[in-house]
Amino acid sequence: MRKDIHPENYRLVAFKDMSNDDVFITKSTANTKETLEVDGVEYPLIKLEISRTSHPFYTGKSKLIDTAGRIDKFKNKYKKFSK
Repeated sequence: MRKDIHPENYRLVAFKDMSNDDVFITKSTANTKETLEVDGVEYPLIKLEISRTSHPFYTGKSKLIDTAGRIDKFKNKYKKFSK
């Protein structure tokens, strides 16, 4: 195996689903400046818009999430093509 190919900052990180406030902890090298305390331990925080606990494929529920007005932006962009 080649030496020195793995990142050095591999550590436990908290991932938070912002649509349902679910938090899970796993190892990652993702950089972040935010932290979150879970069970008395402070972890680096990565915020997610959607995760396995809120995605319709995994939950079996169809749910419309329009976080930044994406639907309105799309309609306005293609309004000129409608008849």
